[in-house]
Amino acid sequence: MDYDVIIVGAGASGMVAGIAAAREGVSVLIIEQKEKAGKKILATGNGKCNFTNKYQTPDCYRSDDSTFPMKVLSNFDNSLTLQFFEKLGILPRDREGYIYPNSEQAASVVGVLLMECERLNISIKLKEKVVEVREPDFTVDTLDSDNRKSTYRGKVLILAAGGCASPKLGSDGSGYVLAKAFGHKIINPLPALVSLKSPDKFCKNVSGVRTGAKVSLFADSKLLSMEEGEIIFTDYGISGIPIMQISRFASKALIQGKSVYLRLDLLLQNTISELVDIIKKRCNNNPNKTVEEMMVGMLNHKLNYIIIKETKLNGESPCHLLKESDIIKLVKKIKEFTVRIYETNTFDFAQVTAGGVSTLEINSYTMESKIKKGLYLAGELIDVDGTCGGYNLQWAWSTGYISGSNAGKYIANK
Repeated sequence: MDYDVIIVGAGASGMVAGIAAAREGVSVLIIEQKEKAGKKILATGNGKCNFTNKYQTPDCYRSDDSTFPMKVLSNFDNSLTLQFFEKLGILPRDREGYIYPNSEQAASVVGVLLMECERLNISIKLKEKVVEVREPDFTVDTLDSDNRKSTYRGKVLILAAGGCASPKLGSDGSGYVLAKAFGHKIINPLPALVSLKSPDKFCKNVSGVRTGAKVSLFADSKLLSMEEGEIIFTDYGISGIPIMQISRFASKALIQGKSVYLRLDLLLQNTISELVDIIKKRCNNNPNKTVEEMMVGMLNHKLNYIIIKETKLNGESPCHLLKESDIIKLVKKIKEFTVRIYETNTFDFAQVTAGGVSTLEINSYTMESKIKKGLYLAGELIDVDGTCGGYNLQWAWSTGYISGSNAGKYIANK
């Protein structure tokens, strides 16, 4: 069957690309290997779908080319995204800049996209995996779940197949194979917005503990990134939003064979000298309390135990026996608690992919390939990943709309 535009992937960027292209008056086919469209959207924001953010700056997006994301977003930004979805029926709810559908249901976002696809007569083929794209133009071969082959021909092709994160939801890296077949360079895809694994045995002892902290990520003693917020210790390592935010840099450093570790400030509100004075007062006020008893109420009791142990102090000893040097060691452990990192969690647990198709080979104003005329790229497939807070969906909407509208215009002009 022949179409003007064929899109690989019925995720966030793929569906918006299809809508934008069809609004230009062209015929559109979207091919999706999973059994339903928008599966990854349904999982975002714990099913509530934080679909964009009012706060948009370059540091919200990461890429080997740091200028590329904002060039793209200048052509379809968060305000245009809000207009797009409001016209489809989504009433937005602003939570301190984080934008959700008022229904607090990701299914609402998928629902309005599918309704618009239907209104525009966009064909969506489910449970079909693209196995090859051939000449002439874009001849697309697929296999369905029963291994039956189908062939479609398009004048234009948009690759919106996602990255490698959450493969159960459809992002299995197959889009990179297709992009590479056209000659595109693929920057090594790595897990991002993911928890980190540690070889330190104390992690199991404090598993489940949540606490506020400033997190500093180091690789070969060089500071790479810093974040603040609630962290969560797990039996395998450490998680929480600050950890997710810095995980891209950990992934890159680990793949390069660098020694990676975190330094945690577990009492942000106090300086080292203030904390020394606080502990001295606690010891003076209750000299017969043990070191462990003296620490009760400062941090989670499990953390207190580990800090005392890691400082190599006797927790059963009366606290009045602590020397000033002991107190300083204790304080430094609280303010500079080190957690070694040897690995990230796998793509199965990652929210997004760092790496992908090199942005140097993509036109930032049209999302068209600089290598193959009539080929467009969108979404997570590209070497851009956002921080937590609706940025990865914003990237999907922006690249989807720009690629789709320009693909439609390309057909019209042709």
